[in-house]
Amino acid sequence: MAVSTTAQSRPTDDVELPIPNFIGGEWIRSSASDALPVHDPGTGEPLGRVPLSTRDDVHAAVAAAKEAFPAWRATPAVDRVRVLFRLQALLHEHRDDLARDLSREHGKNVAECSGEIQRGIENVEHACCIPTLMMGDTLEDVARGIDCETVRQPLGVFAGITPYNFPVMIPMWFWPYAVATGNTFVLKPSEQDPLTHQRIVELAAQAGLPSGVLNIVHGDHSAADAILEHPDVAGISFVGSSAVARMVYAKAAQTGKRVQALGGAKNHMVVLPDADLDFASEAAISSVFGSAGQRCLANSVLVGVGEAYDRVKERVLDRATSLRVGYGLDEDTFMGPVISRRHRDRVVDLIDQGEREGASVALDGRGFQVDGYPEGHWVGPTVLEGVEPGTHVGQEEIFGPVLGLTRAESVEEAIALMHEIEYGNATSIFTQSGRAAREFRYHAGISMIGVNIGVAAPMACFPFGGSRGSFYGDLKAQGKDAVEFFTDKRVIISRW
Repeated sequence: MAVSTTAQSRPTDDVELPIPNFIGGEWIRSSASDALPVHDPGTGEPLGRVPLSTRDDVHAAVAAAKEAFPAWRATPAVDRVRVLFRLQALLHEHRDDLARDLSREHGKNVAECSGEIQRGIENVEHACCIPTLMMGDTLEDVARGIDCETVRQPLGVFAGITPYNFPVMIPMWFWPYAVATGNTFVLKPSEQDPLTHQRIVELAAQAGLPSGVLNIVHGDHSAADAILEHPDVAGISFVGSSAVARMVYAKAAQTGKRVQALGGAKNHMVVLPDADLDFASEAAISSVFGSAGQRCLANSVLVGVGEAYDRVKERVLDRATSLRVGYGLDEDTFMGPVISRRHRDRVVDLIDQGEREGASVALDGRGFQVDGYPEGHWVGPTVLEGVEPGTHVGQEEIFGPVLGLTRAESVEEAIALMHEIEYGNATSIFTQSGRAAREFRYHAGISMIGVNIGVAAPMACFPFGGSRGSFYGDLKAQGKDAVEFFTDKRVIISRW
């Protein structure tokens, strides 16, 4: 095994040393010689170095998970979830510290980070219901003297490949359900902000999760490819761009793995003239500028129907102009930086392209600076007017604090605009009309629909995932789908 056996009781605080992987219950130095810096996106301060783990590192993690599986599977479900109950308590106890750590490495404000951690906790709480959720069915005398039953059984080693935008919550869409149902897990978090979830893993070990049940391997696409190709991995959970989600889906299917691959989005918020326009405008602001627009549920296109267009546009511009952009740990910050200089440049390039395509820049966040933070990756709130579906900026997920405005003359026209986009992740309608809301939800063809809700984020007991180009697979994250994904139904027919 090429992985060094030099282990530590917890991740190092030395920013010059690569952060360790977590394999078989130990913090282990990666065998990789290359590492990438992790920076505070608001200050540019170095926070650590993430190793570009090798195939040997991945194989060691999968081997540890495979070795731990038989004993963990044999552990009664009620005992497995007692570990998660203890983890839930520890997460609540350390929530404030975790939120500050997350703000430093991601950039969003502390309140948003605290909310993300709460969403992660809710998934742990729901996974604690596994003794009930995992139950099968029984029917006596399906034929004379013959009984039939179904039971759910875990499949072995699962793996998750997760993005930077919610580095605490998104991994917890997956691994708590996987381990609660009796599987073991290998997580490859984003290389851009992997530090806070290191602390989550430490708390899981403190809660009593046995060695090898949860493993962490850091790295880039090479580590992800090694996970996808490993014959001992039974299934893959992925969140990222649609192009990569499509590739993950195809590659995992080639080797018979289960896969749930959540991709990108271009979500529309439809505002009707009868809506509470102040409420709708505030919801639009929170949706698209919260987390600096770096979330798949951001309603990045606001469709004003009829006379609602000018009225909601005025309110949105007035509110967006007054948003406080700053460092995430500063108390009055509403919106922090984007994750990296490279991503900032991509967002600015897309704003430039939108302008070239004919959109007018009603509010310009290019070149934005925050006093005292010259190294921050800043993009100010930006509003583009006249964003058409046929343009690149009308189709592409910008994943930044950029709101597009467009006009429709009816709900039907607004729905038709949505259907010109390849994505189908989320959408929202704002109206006082029950009839309009029903027609919208009936014809939208989108998986997550908000009615007078700005961010249509399901609670942990409901499934999370899109449609069309936003999702590849059959079973989504969270809820009953998670239990289905991480178990197989076995049918037993008995005559005695």
